[in-house]
Amino acid sequence: MAKSNPYTPHQWLPHEKPTLPGSPSTPIHPWKTRIAFGLIGLLISITGALSNALVTANLTNLQGTFGAWSNEIAWLPAVYVMGNISINLLLVKFRQQFGLRIFTEAFLLLYVLVAFFHLFVNDLSSAIIVRTAHGMVGAALSSLGIYYQTQAWPAKHRMKALAIGISASQLAIPLARLFSTGLLQLQEWRGLYLFELGLAMIALGCVLLLKLPPGDRIKVFEKMDFVTFILLAPGMALVCGVLSLGRIEWWFSTPWLGICLAIALVLIVAAIVVEHNRKNPLINTRWLSSGSVVRLGIVMIMMRVVLAEQNTGAIGFLQQLGLQNDQMRGLAWAIIAGVMVGIAASALTIKPTHLSWPIVVSLLVMMIASFMDAHSSPVTRANNMLFSQFLLGFASTFFLAPAMLLGIGNVVTQPKNLVSFVVLFGMSQNLGGLIGSAILGTFQTWREKYHSSLLGDQLSLLDPNVTERLNQYTALFNSQLGDSVLRGAQGVVQLQNAATLQANVLAYNDTYLLTAGMAFCTLIWVLWRLTRLRIIARRQAVSTTTISATSATRTEKQ
Repeated sequence: MAKSNPYTPHQWLPHEKPTLPGSPSTPIHPWKTRIAFGLIGLLISITGALSNALVTANLTNLQGTFGAWSNEIAWLPAVYVMGNISINLLLVKFRQQFGLRIFTEAFLLLYVLVAFFHLFVNDLSSAIIVRTAHGMVGAALSSLGIYYQTQAWPAKHRMKALAIGISASQLAIPLARLFSTGLLQLQEWRGLYLFELGLAMIALGCVLLLKLPPGDRIKVFEKMDFVTFILLAPGMALVCGVLSLGRIEWWFSTPWLGICLAIALVLIVAAIVVEHNRKNPLINTRWLSSGSVVRLGIVMIMMRVVLAEQNTGAIGFLQQLGLQNDQMRGLAWAIIAGVMVGIAASALTIKPTHLSWPIVVSLLVMMIASFMDAHSSPVTRANNMLFSQFLLGFASTFFLAPAMLLGIGNVVTQPKNLVSFVVLFGMSQNLGGLIGSAILGTFQTWREKYHSSLLGDQLSLLDPNVTERLNQYTALFNSQLGDSVLRGAQGVVQLQNAATLQANVLAYNDTYLLTAGMAFCTLIWVLWRLTRLRIIARRQAVSTTTISATSATRTEKQ
């Protein structure tokens, strides 16, 4: 008996037809099965995102465990993003050619294996290698969570499924800050990885019990795809490394940063040249360079840069004041509440004809939240930032699904652009976050040096206020030190620490104002574009009406 060709198009019923090659079919499920699909989709989305969130939220603790410097431990989240961005180039075609079931089970099994081997990591070098593999495997889980979520909703509510599936991963970092302290108390960093392994095994079991419906399979891989991957993946990885380490090593004093950027430029340009001259490119450079796609990419990157204010800004500010994760649980709950409200609002209000307005609302909310944080002081604590961080949590999810749908419209009519769109969206989110952290971290450091120099100039012993404060600090050591010279030296150290703390607070306030300014500029640009498009559409409508009226008049005369 002849074996059937898996690449022959299947004859689907109208309601079952997959949206794109590589996506699952959409049969009608019983309501209990729909609930199961929805819950598994949430589990997979959070599982994939928690992998990096647990590390990002506990870098300081991991630094002590591994005995590493700050510039060494920063490689852990950096290499995760490197692997995540790189593998996205091939994942879409893997699903299209080998099918969803192999994709689902193979990558979740690999995820479990990588999490298991994480337990045997004993030094930073091996941890970096395993985190890179985790980034590559974890990239598959984001799309898998969306696919499971779409099975949970009937056809008329599929956009709600997209809003939930794509935004659920934003819960990962506040969740990690909420309970990771308890995990660290179990077996230090192994506690984090044991939890990650357990979560991955539960997700694998759920996927094996409830499989996705099959989809169409097509032959899409070409030999030149791997040439592009070999050029573009290391190029993007080098860019990620520079963005992650630049503000720590400092941009202008570390030669290897410039060398990496030069090599990355050569590799990326070579990949673009190869793709631009291919008949069936992996990445459609002509589509990506079109005006609408470029503008969408810029807006998404700018929004991700502004949203970096939450982790690099607010969380970094509170850590500068000495707060740990267990002292910011209230703030984590506020962010979680904001994310959930944003997901619900996006799902309830998303409309194909009004995809730009959620972006406008999110930018406005980001600007308000940043202005609220810009009034911080040395006595500001997590409970003073609950509402502003709630607003940022809301904004981080309210715009995601509409922004994705703005770009995916052309993909449905031109499926060959699917890889290009996935690369655009993934890079805008991953690279946007790295760019945001790099810009805000660098700006904060620069402003801290500026304010420290100003405050240092004002700390003169001729000022009675400075003398009084110095005497107060010196008096703190009367019961501990008998030597007056040592007491004076300790008082000077305390005064310098207070000045440095105040300089950092002022620098963070400047950073919040910077993010507010970027949100405002992006908002004005988006509103200008929307107004311009509306004016053009109105002129075209008037012109069409005039032409129709003229034609009707001529017809009547004839």
